[in-house]
Amino acid sequence: MRFVAELDAQALPVEVTEVAGRFRVRVGDEVVEVDARWPVPGRCSLLIAGAAYAADVTEKDGWFTVDVAGETYRIRVEEETRRLLRRRGSGVRQAGGQVLVAPMPGRVVHVAVREGQAVKAGDGLVVVEAMKMENEFKATLDGTVKEVRVRVGQTVDAGDVLVVVG
Repeated sequence: MRFVAELDAQALPVEVTEVAGRFRVRVGDEVVEVDARWPVPGRCSLLIAGAAYAADVTEKDGWFTVDVAGETYRIRVEEETRRLLRRRGSGVRQAGGQVLVAPMPGRVVHVAVREGQAVKAGDGLVVVEAMKMENEFKATLDGTVKEVRVRVGQTVDAGDVLVVVG
C-alpha cells in the first residue's frame, strides 16, 4: 500500500508491503524490513533491520507524535489515494470556471448533472469508484455545467476531464 508521510514540512512517499508477517517499507530509495507489535495501546515494539526499538505513539488531530530512541517526531500519514483526493479532487478553477479532473484511475458510478444544468458550490457532480472507495466530487463554485465528458460505467484515468462548470 502506498502512503505519503509528512515529517518536518516534507512529504515523503512510503510504500508498505506485508511479507511473511513482517513489513517491507520503502521510503524513497531506501528499503527496510520491519517487524512491529503493539503490546499495549500507545506503545509499539519495533525490530528494524535487526535493531530493537520501543516507541511511544500518541495521536491528535490526525498527527502522530512518536517518541523513539530519545528523539521525538511529529508525523501525519495518509494513504496516497486519499491525499490525491484531498489535494486535487475538488477540481481546478480556470478563467471563472471549474474543470473537474480525475485525480486517479477509477470507474464512474454516478453522474449527478447534465449539460446546461445550474449548480451551486457544494453540489455533487460525479461519483468515481477507485480502490474500492466511492468518491464524490462537488462543484467549487456557482455556475452552469458546460460539459459532461463521462457516463456511468466508464473507466477514467488520472487527469481525465470529468465535468466543466462555467
